[in-house]
Amino acid sequence: MFLLATVTLCCVAVTGTIAMFEPAPAPGPAQQVAERTAIDVTAQTPVRVVGAPFEPNVNPRQR
Repeated sequence: MFLLATVTLCCVAVTGTIAMFEPAPAPGPAQQVAERTAIDVTAQTPVRVVGAPFEPNVNPRQR
């Protein structure tokens, strides 16, 4: 239990130290455009499915 607590505290200390040195992302026009853009689901191209469709085996004795 002592080893688990020690490893956890060391990992938290390393992660916190790395997070302090990372620059914060500046809010810019790219972030604002991404929030306003909508995804058009109907404009996507259809995907070709190869093979038989998946059917779950509800009876394990039957193959």
